[in-house]
Amino acid sequence: MDFLSRDDMPLDETLWDRIDNEVVETSKKHLKGRRFLPIFHSGSGSNVAYVDGHERTENFKDGIVVDENRKVISLPQLYSDFWLYWRDIEHAKTQGYSVDLSATTYAAKQLARREDELIFYGNNDLGLDGLLTVKGSQSLKRGDWTTGENSFQDIAKAVTMLETNGFSGTHSLIVSPDLYLELERIQPGTGLLEVDRIKNVLSGKLIKSTALKPKTAIVVCNEQPYMDLQVGVDISTAYVELADNMNHHFRILETIALRIKEPQAIVILK
Repeated sequence: MDFLSRDDMPLDETLWDRIDNEVVETSKKHLKGRRFLPIFHSGSGSNVAYVDGHERTENFKDGIVVDENRKVISLPQLYSDFWLYWRDIEHAKTQGYSVDLSATTYAAKQLARREDELIFYGNNDLGLDGLLTVKGSQSLKRGDWTTGENSFQDIAKAVTMLETNGFSGTHSLIVSPDLYLELERIQPGTGLLEVDRIKNVLSGKLIKSTALKPKTAIVVCNEQPYMDLQVGVDISTAYVELADNMNHHFRILETIALRIKEPQAIVILK
């Protein structure tokens, strides 16, 4: 991938390998949307995403075919920058130890956070919908999860709502950390943690995400006909420049878009 300008970096391949590994491992730890969303790879040259629901049609008239009910959205670039300092690199060489990549780790965490925030809340400036902001989703009043079987009953109702509306398949629950903590209690009379009972109701995953605001929970039918994450450039690290101060400027970047094809495949517990 020439656009990453790696050939312009006057540093050795060993350091590149360490940077790539740090970015990948950090991303795996912190990305939550990718743990339940199907991935659609469209290639690094992609600029837009086509969102087609079941109502998409083609209109044939006077020798011209026009797509109807197809939504075209931007495939935005997300990025996070970091610097490695030339004196640290030279000192590591002379002392025979590895360069500290703490700045790389922090930048990768920032990018993971931005991706998940885009998935859950979208972006008003770009006109992008998120799982919690798209119009047409279903909602369910959430009970007090600190008592009784409220949490179990709420999730069971949400799954039933999805199945009743034809969204059978894989159902996943994503919750904020505070609500997840409320599930970590033994249900009286069962000897089971509430979180384990709920996992038995789900055919997908139960995920805790710090990108969610407090008291937030959603159940989704995360099948590709209903939603997926389009990825153009997957998470990669580029060399930006050797700055005037002789330090090295890097950028971790990706191009992604959440494609919500059927908003009713989402149940928000409010």
